[in-house]
Amino acid sequence: MTFVVITVMLCYPVTAPAKTVKQRRRPTCTIFRLCLPEFAQMATNECHGEDRLSAEQRLAQVNQLRWQKFPVLDDGFVCLVDVMGDDSSIVQAARVSYGEGTRKVSDDRTLIRYLLRHRHTTPFEMAEIKFLVRVPMDCWRQWVRHRTANINEYSTRYSLAIDASQTTQADQWRSQAESNRQGSGQALPEVMGQSLTSEEKSLQDQLRRVYQSRIDTGVAREQARKDLPLSTYTEAYWKIDLHNLLHFLALRMDSHAQLEIRQYATALGEKIVAPLFPIVWESFLDYRMNATFLTRLDSAVIQRLMASAAAKNAAPPYSETDFLSAQDPAWAGMNRSRERDECRTKLQNLGLLEIPIH
Repeated sequence: MTFVVITVMLCYPVTAPAKTVKQRRRPTCTIFRLCLPEFAQMATNECHGEDRLSAEQRLAQVNQLRWQKFPVLDDGFVCLVDVMGDDSSIVQAARVSYGEGTRKVSDDRTLIRYLLRHRHTTPFEMAEIKFLVRVPMDCWRQWVRHRTANINEYSTRYSLAIDASQTTQADQWRSQAESNRQGSGQALPEVMGQSLTSEEKSLQDQLRRVYQSRIDTGVAREQARKDLPLSTYTEAYWKIDLHNLLHFLALRMDSHAQLEIRQYATALGEKIVAPLFPIVWESFLDYRMNATFLTRLDSAVIQRLMASAAAKNAAPPYSETDFLSAQDPAWAGMNRSRERDECRTKLQNLGLLEIPIH
């Protein structure tokens, strides 16, 4: 018997080609899923009439999302270009070792949640998404630190720099954090912000005039660009597999990430990933974003705290004094301990410690 292996990217062109190709299988695994409109009935039958989207519905969903620009900051955006795979692609990859197995949506959800909960990452690498993003260069520098994606960026050697810079509203300037050298603190007074915003606009306008003057004079674009501010917007195609995308989102949606890139990550996740991979997104929120990771030291603190509370017949939330009595011995001699601070925050979030009122 001859097997025909065809790789189909779930990229969904706006107009699907009218072709007839029979799906062929090896004895124990599906070589590919062809998700074009004319195979909607085949896909529906394969899924046993459960609640998965039919191929027609999936195509309509993807086409509705493609090239839709979701605004970020004052002049940025993120949008979907292509997607390969869906929730069932992760399930299919995970089950390849023992054939199709069960095929119900409820079983798919259980398996995906198990995979993400136990950090079995390979099946999530079988799905990919390509985005187009418009982002200020200072945010982009942080973005490209994630070296697990394919990138093609707008070239200011070949083309004129995008005539747009990110501006800051008067009420959006932030102070330097006192406890974090790379983070922001509280909002600065709006009166101060008005002055900062005015200075920002004057600086950006001046630098743009200098750039344009160099171009008009005949200076090479690759040299004329060197004094453009980091607030200048750039655009890029960004393609990444789902596993590494979730890692990116976990870091960049975190409250410790810079606000501006956090807004980009949130837009990518909530506007694009969530509708395309709903079961994965639900699991990601449950087991990554809204989960609490306890270290060995954290667990030991909780055990000592609960043992002490049981001896005193005390109920949570416990006091700061109780926490310090139960802290890890290695922290006790330190005036400042980031690990102790992180442990305290975890226990407060779990309702085990009192939250001080400032």
